[in-house]
Amino acid sequence: MSNTSPADYIVDRRLLQRKLSFWRLVSILLLIAGLVLIGLRFSGRANFGSQHIARISISGLITGDRATLKLINDVSNSNAKAVILAVDSPGGTTTGAEKLFIALRRLAAKKPTVAVVGTMAASGAYIAALGADHIVSPGNALVGSIGVLFQYPDLSGLLGKVGVKMDSVKSSPLKAEPSGFEPTSPEVRAALASLVADSYTWFKDLVKTRRGMSDAQLAAVDDGRVFTGRQAIGLKLVDEIGEEREAVAWLERVKKVPHGLPVRDWSTKNSLQKLGIISSSAKIADALGFSWLAHVLGGTETYAQGQLLDGLVAIWQVGPTN
Repeated sequence: MSNTSPADYIVDRRLLQRKLSFWRLVSILLLIAGLVLIGLRFSGRANFGSQHIARISISGLITGDRATLKLINDVSNSNAKAVILAVDSPGGTTTGAEKLFIALRRLAAKKPTVAVVGTMAASGAYIAALGADHIVSPGNALVGSIGVLFQYPDLSGLLGKVGVKMDSVKSSPLKAEPSGFEPTSPEVRAALASLVADSYTWFKDLVKTRRGMSDAQLAAVDDGRVFTGRQAIGLKLVDEIGEEREAVAWLERVKKVPHGLPVRDWSTKNSLQKLGIISSSAKIADALGFSWLAHVLGGTETYAQGQLLDGLVAIWQVGPTN
């Protein structure tokens, strides 16, 4: 018969559980460390030392983020013989599209670059495509939307209904306008229209110059509409109907890129993410009961899709009345 009391038994059980938890944590940390070392050992693969055609994907909202700009610069300094710019985006901020265009023109000055439209290259995304030497689009893709937009909410009616009034003391009437808390004055509207007009002129000049258009040709496409790829051919917005195969053929035929080079993706993800090490570690942590650690590891690969776009935007969107 055991002399161990129930209280001693419970204490022993808790100590054992703590020891097991400790060694489980040590084991998973060692496993993650090993995977990290393996990833670092083979991270040089991401640089693609052999000759190839680099594929850079431009998707989602365009903001001119540092990671994308750095990726473009890395490709320009790589062993890639040419670049395929895979564009599939409705646009984004005007400033972000401008930064992207400048970076792509620098890239195209060093390596032949061709843009391939996915389902859409509208507004700021079309600005990005203009950074390439040649634009290829499927027949049913949406291309164009040459225009600039400045949107802001007018909450004055709602605030009036609930009996709330925002007051302010400003150095001048146009400071911090539009506020959204009061109706937009004619002076504020005129100032905003001036901003939009200036960026719109820049956008149109860019299209006219890059696509070799006359004033009449530009006037046929600069009203903010999107066009199908087939329509865009006749309007000089794109050069060729097709997909990546046609883009590669153009690089080989016109830019004399060696035949048969592999096309390899370049990504803004770090080497560990490319190899799936971080996501695999998160799954292992979750399976071993360390959900908090799995959440931390998984959080490194998430991207805030709900970010707000400040300032002028060059983006195509279907409104509620369309």
